[in-house]
Amino acid sequence: MASLSGRHHPKDGTSNAMKKIEINKDLKGENQEYAAANRELFLKHGMKVVNIMSSPGSGKTALLEKTAAHFQDKLKLAVLVGDISTNRDAERIKLAAGGVQSEQIVTEKYGSACHLDARMISEALPRIDFAQTDILVIENVGNLVCPAGLYLGEDKRVVLLSVPEGDDKVKKYPVMFREAELLLITKMDLICACDFDPKKVEAEAREIKGEIEVLRLSAKTGEGLAEWYQWIDRLESRATSYE
Repeated sequence: MASLSGRHHPKDGTSNAMKKIEINKDLKGENQEYAAANRELFLKHGMKVVNIMSSPGSGKTALLEKTAAHFQDKLKLAVLVGDISTNRDAERIKLAAGGVQSEQIVTEKYGSACHLDARMISEALPRIDFAQTDILVIENVGNLVCPAGLYLGEDKRVVLLSVPEGDDKVKKYPVMFREAELLLITKMDLICACDFDPKKVEAEAREIKGEIEVLRLSAKTGEGLAEWYQWIDRLESRATSYE
C-alpha cells in the first residue's frame, strides 16, 4: 500500500492542511499474477525461458544472432525482443538464422515502457509456436535498472556488461547483478582499447551474489561463445517438472 501526501489549498485560502491520499494497491501484484500464469504455461509445455538484460548497446542482439545461427539445426529456439520502437532487432535475428521464431514487442503501445513486464510477455506468447520451441529467449529492453525488479516467469536471468561501459557498473547497479544467475562480459575484443578490469568485475559480482556464473566473450571474434552455447545446452537438458 502506498500513500501520497500534499498540500491542500482551498480556493478561499482558509486552510493549508496536509491531505493524505491512500492507494490500496500492490504495484507489483498484477505483474506477479501474469508471471505466475506465464510460468505455468512454460512448465506445461516443457519450455526453458531465459531473460537477457543489459544496457543499450551491450551486444544482446549480436549475441542472439550468433546463438540462433549456432542452434538452428540443434534445438528449437524462439526469441521475443523488447524495444520502445521498431522491429529492427527481431528482423536482425531472423536474417541471421532463417526460419527462427523471432518476434518483437514494441513498448510504445504500453506507454513506451523502458522494460518488459509479464503482461507484455503474456500478450506476445500467442505469436510463438510452443510445439516448435525448446528454449524461449527474452531480450529485454536496454536498461540496467527497471527490468531487474520484474519477474516474467523465466527459468534464468542473464545480465550483459560490455567492456566499453566501464568496470564500475556492478556496484552502481547491484540489484541487476544480484538478480542474475549468469553475467556475460561482452565485447572482449575491445579490452585493449578500454580501461576495463574483468577480474574486478567478476570479484564485485561475486561480492553481491557469490554463486553467479561469469563468462567473458566476444560475438565479433567468437571468444567465449563455445562456453555460452554449453550453458544453453545444459539449461535445455535439465528436467522440467509440472504439477
